[in-house]
Amino acid sequence: MTQMSSPFTAPTPAFPDWMQSVQQRMEAALARLLPPDEAIPARLHQAMRYASLGGGKRVRPLLAFAAGEISGATPEKLEIVSAAVELIHAYSLVHDDLPCMDDDVLRRGRPTCHVEYDEPTALLVGDSLQSLAFELLTRETLGAPKQQLEMVRLLAHASGSCGMAGGQAIDLESVGKALTQPELELMHALKTGALIRAAVLLGALCGDDIDEAALARLDRFAKRLGLLFQVVDDILDCTASTATLGKTAGKDAAADKPTYVSLLGLDGAREFANELRTQAMDALSVFGAGASRLAALTDFITYRKF
Repeated sequence: MTQMSSPFTAPTPAFPDWMQSVQQRMEAALARLLPPDEAIPARLHQAMRYASLGGGKRVRPLLAFAAGEISGATPEKLEIVSAAVELIHAYSLVHDDLPCMDDDVLRRGRPTCHVEYDEPTALLVGDSLQSLAFELLTRETLGAPKQQLEMVRLLAHASGSCGMAGGQAIDLESVGKALTQPELELMHALKTGALIRAAVLLGALCGDDIDEAALARLDRFAKRLGLLFQVVDDILDCTASTATLGKTAGKDAAADKPTYVSLLGLDGAREFANELRTQAMDALSVFGAGASRLAALTDFITYRKF
């Protein structure tokens, strides 16, 4: 993809340093918030930590922290909502990799949870990570009661049949079928985009300085970014190696799953990614320099190689 200039001024510290700082902060937060690996039932807790720690780009926490800069959210509150979203994401990966779903053996460069442990343990890991996510959102004070209740509702909706789980159901039903572009976009708006949208909105809701119009703009941004993330994922599945991706490359094509590359071709998918990037940036323009982190993350997602 041809890199395009950004209208946003980069804040300090520099984006790579900020990104690394948030990633390290979230690794420490997750390690603290997950049950200790020696606590009974030890094997389940060890597997939960295996599935959640030591890997991943932490894109969703990064988005929550970046959105929180717009609303003046504190890092302590952003840690909690970011951990909740990341635990939902980790649970979804554990379940997606199971033999009854995508049947994959590699995730983040390591054996998948059911390979490292076993299928029953992996199933319980997903269930337990999901429960812990909602426990975190309710045991900490993150805002006014009504605001905090909205956070719980947002994450629940993004995780369920009208969000991530529903998108996975459509994905399973679509193997071997030729979907239209609107059908493919709907599937990924649910499967991938819903949790990305939740991360952005939860981060923004942690602060005080946010109104309905600003939330609507962030929602529009997040919806385009969610699709962009999946389009780039499809491109990388065709162009990057297993070693680079940390997961099995070419698996979607081998499983005859509909992708943006199979629908639009590689060049067409790259062009669509650039269109989505432009739309996402346009949605942020009203925030000016306050959205610099979100703009930089949009470019990171667009031009990433893994």
